[in-house]
Amino acid sequence: MDDGIRVGLLLVATPQLDDPNFRRTVVLVVEHDREGGTLGVVLNRPTEVPVDRILEPWAELVTGPPLVFQGGPVALDSALALARLPGDDEPLGWRGLEAAEVARVGLVDLDAPPSLLAGDLLQLRVFAGYAGWSAGQLRTEVEEGAWYLVPAEPGDVFAADPERLWPEVLRRQGGDLAFVSTFPDDPTLN
Repeated sequence: MDDGIRVGLLLVATPQLDDPNFRRTVVLVVEHDREGGTLGVVLNRPTEVPVDRILEPWAELVTGPPLVFQGGPVALDSALALARLPGDDEPLGWRGLEAAEVARVGLVDLDAPPSLLAGDLLQLRVFAGYAGWSAGQLRTEVEEGAWYLVPAEPGDVFAADPERLWPEVLRRQGGDLAFVSTFPDDPTLN
């Protein structure tokens, strides 16, 4: 039975999700196994930490704000990176997500020498931590109304203005979700 969750989808926090780790976040699903659980990366939480402070060899390859993003509340002391490459090859140090929505976006092995990918990289972003759900947990959260499941676009991962990603992703869905994009940050002030 298909649970509707797959690699390459976005989890967009509904206004009802008030967990501070996920409030108004956009999460890219990077791994999903119905029996093993789900791993995702929050795309719209830049920190103030420059990449060169923690991963100096990769700093000159980062595109967009040269900051580390908080990928989620799990394992904040570890880093992972997503990169977009041209062509069809799968070079050493990069594993494609195999999702049509985010064609040519994949995970980077940050222990590999940056020179392995330097000539091929179109875009690169570094994340501290990730978001994780045990088997069935995310499906339950979706059914409870915590997340919208929507298609991703390759540019979502590397949004130039990550703080605007939540309303932009909702707006492009049209219908009711476009209306949700205007939901005030604090509805009691409305």
